[in-house]
Amino acid sequence: MTVTVGDLVETPHLGLEVLSGGAGLGRSVSWTHTSDLPEPWRWITGGELLMTNGLSFPKAAADQEALLTKLDESGVAGLAIGEKMYCPRLTQRFTRRSEQLGFPVLRIRYPLPFVAISRAVAEATLLDQSDRLSRTMRIYDLLRRHIASASPPANLVAALARELGCELHVCDRRTGDPWFPDTSPLAPALREAVVELSESSTNVAAGVYGLPGDGTRAAMLTDIQRHPEAALVVIPRITERVDPIRLQHTATVISLALSEMQLALEHERRERAALMERLLENRIDRHAVESRLGELRLDPPSTVLVVARSSDEGRALTIHNSLWRNGIPYLCTLREGLLYALVPDQSGFEGVLSRALGPSARIGISARLSTISRFPEAVREGSWAFSLASRRDIPVSRYGSEEPWLGLSNVGDAQALVDRVLAPLRTYDEQHQSNLVATLDAYLRHQRSLQLTATALCVHRQTVLYRIKRIAELTGLNLADTDALAALWLALRAAALLDAEDDLRPL
Repeated sequence: MTVTVGDLVETPHLGLEVLSGGAGLGRSVSWTHTSDLPEPWRWITGGELLMTNGLSFPKAAADQEALLTKLDESGVAGLAIGEKMYCPRLTQRFTRRSEQLGFPVLRIRYPLPFVAISRAVAEATLLDQSDRLSRTMRIYDLLRRHIASASPPANLVAALARELGCELHVCDRRTGDPWFPDTSPLAPALREAVVELSESSTNVAAGVYGLPGDGTRAAMLTDIQRHPEAALVVIPRITERVDPIRLQHTATVISLALSEMQLALEHERRERAALMERLLENRIDRHAVESRLGELRLDPPSTVLVVARSSDEGRALTIHNSLWRNGIPYLCTLREGLLYALVPDQSGFEGVLSRALGPSARIGISARLSTISRFPEAVREGSWAFSLASRRDIPVSRYGSEEPWLGLSNVGDAQALVDRVLAPLRTYDEQHQSNLVATLDAYLRHQRSLQLTATALCVHRQTVLYRIKRIAELTGLNLADTDALAALWLALRAAALLDAEDDLRPL
């Protein structure tokens, strides 16, 4: 049996009074919902009688009218306001809009408890509960069939969508990308809304949150229990509403499927991380590793080594999820906050890594591996590219393909320059326990001021002057010459990059 707003008004013991919108008393009520949030339409699925004490009800006429319009667009059956509570005076614009829309606005007379209305709706829809139970059972039967047949997760999501009569998307809350492989992506506007909601840390536990639709359909998001990084986005058909109870059961079924999948993915990640660790430590049987890489669809001639870091280490720990759902074969491990990953050099993988690791990530990519014996060199290249990305403050740097940084495009160029320009100074420092390289760096950083350099190094000005003369003698360069200064400055920066790259490279 379906209860309408008018049925509730005609129930004597409830004593509800119609304030406006009487033409809409025939609207069906599927449930009741109590809310004093400023945007209550975001927390409903449609068909609810919304009850409020008016704590966050707007005072301005335009805002009241906008609130009513939003509630109507979201499919709310009616609005009931507690008497002698906190609601401001209802404006004429609000009342006119209610009449235009045929949107019923009721007064709940003091001191009738809201629960009495909820109980009346529940009792009136008792017969519907039996049908709901039967339909809910079908949701769990879909999970049983999915497990028994070992079908892809995308098949389960599609079956659940058919059962609910709506469009379903399971997505990563941080990126808005599809969670399972072979499932359709969200529209760009919806994906941005999911990411924005995630960044705002809005709690949607055991409820739904309204998202911007496509102009005709209102989309909703609900959390997936025990998987805070995932979300379920629901887009109802134009003529239908989604049962909020069945929606929560659907989220539970997807949570169970996610848990099953996460166990398998974690086992896979650990096995692959162990192989990656052996590669980094050069503890490998070349033929055995090549065979295993072939099984994992990682062909050395088309594979690259990625070195990356994100300020959110949790993203790096779960990077394998993003690679899996995008169909990208991988080996990966995390060492002291630094991610090492072996992946195919295929279209789109850089974007997948960037989105998964977040905006703070800096990613270095080696040249193609070619053969497994070149792996140590690929680590060096990836580390160099990562250092370059960090210093230039860019998201991604590819070894040898970026525009040269001050004329340096790779490790070889940098090492050759350091050996040619700084080697005499480094040799002298080692033999005499002096600080010529450090003095040169400080001197150039302080606009070649002897006094500023002396202050920075905590030495006498004459000491700096002596060291600068010694640097000129050892290098054969005149520090008053622009070309000489450029070469020395570039060599110092190259040395810093190489030192950073050496710090990153595994032992």
